[in-house]
Amino acid sequence: MQKTTSVYTNKQPRPKVYATLPVLNESENIRQLIADIRAQDYPDWMLLVCVNQPEHWHELEDKAAVCRDNALTMEYLAGLGDARIMVIDRSSRGKGWIGRRHGVGWARKTAMDAAAGMAGDGDVILSMDADTRYLPGYFASVVQALRRHPGAMGFSAPYYHRLTGDETADRCILRYELYMRNYAINMMIIRNPYCFSAIGSGMACTAAVYRKVGGLTPKMSGEDFYFIQKLRKAGPVIIGSEVEIYPAARFSDRVYFGTGPAMIRGREGRWDSYPVYAMESFGRIAATYALFPELYKRDLPVPLDDFLLQLSDGGSFREPLRANSTSAEAFTRACMQRLDGLRILQFLKADNENYPLTDEEKLSALLASEVFTDAERTGLPVLRRFDECTVQELDAIRNALAAKERKLQQQIQLA
Repeated sequence: MQKTTSVYTNKQPRPKVYATLPVLNESENIRQLIADIRAQDYPDWMLLVCVNQPEHWHELEDKAAVCRDNALTMEYLAGLGDARIMVIDRSSRGKGWIGRRHGVGWARKTAMDAAAGMAGDGDVILSMDADTRYLPGYFASVVQALRRHPGAMGFSAPYYHRLTGDETADRCILRYELYMRNYAINMMIIRNPYCFSAIGSGMACTAAVYRKVGGLTPKMSGEDFYFIQKLRKAGPVIIGSEVEIYPAARFSDRVYFGTGPAMIRGREGRWDSYPVYAMESFGRIAATYALFPELYKRDLPVPLDDFLLQLSDGGSFREPLRANSTSAEAFTRACMQRLDGLRILQFLKADNENYPLTDEEKLSALLASEVFTDAERTGLPVLRRFDECTVQELDAIRNALAAKERKLQQQIQLA
């Protein structure tokens, strides 16, 4: 069991945790989620649940089951009689989303905005998902991390997908994690400021920061990615935490991209959107970032010139940022915000064509590099084609990557 230690004194009042939860078609998960929250060893919390769906689903035969499921969730939550649980009803007839304002992004924003309206500056707004499992020390670990790093703008929890026992699902989630962890490890190796994983079920910030950055921007998918990136542009994000979270490994099309859609594509053998990027691509990113201070002084070639030219629609990447910066430090910060996590992913996808190796070969190169010690490689299977590996072999590789990622997170602490 992962434990936490109190860091509070009489001069430091205990912050209240406002946990926020978007819910759609989650009656099978909501009971366990509530049990996880009630089992927290941090006593000062409130849960804000936004049960949601588009209003017109009430008239669609193929959405009748979802409507009934949301009604069951509403009934269950009302029956708890727990004053610490506040339900925001955007699912009952007459209360659903109308028009383009719908989806998990709007539900998450609605709950987080409600929390921000109630919370004091030092209180914590925490984002959760119903299909994720949380250990009893999770709330305390988030609060303590934010207390240890008072200058941090946000928090990103480490994650781990537990296997299901279904071979197809396990293969898909393991393959997806290999993609995610290869990216995260390489970003941490080069100490890039966006070296975090955007997991909606494991992000947090203080209420003061939430209000400062203008809250969460609603998206049909990826609202967690854009929010944690917004936090990072405001300041450091904590990535070193004691307690990890356990999102579900399930096939789901309720959002357009993320774990569920990736698993669906993977089940069909379509992993082209989730490649293992070459270490050399990250090296080019690092070299470009390192030249930003010198680029303030003079125009010079950088490894990402072609991409930056496209990013600037054929114009100068440097000049507009240079004209609006009064120092090399301000210019470097502006460059970092322009070449952000989204742009880095776009570059990686484009640059991947320059490395005609298989995903297996690129991942093998990472495992064989000096990043991993001989001890960390001991017992790992020879990496053949992913579809020829057993689930146990894929899991062993995943676990090696997960352990390395956690070690780097603990070393770096702040992205």
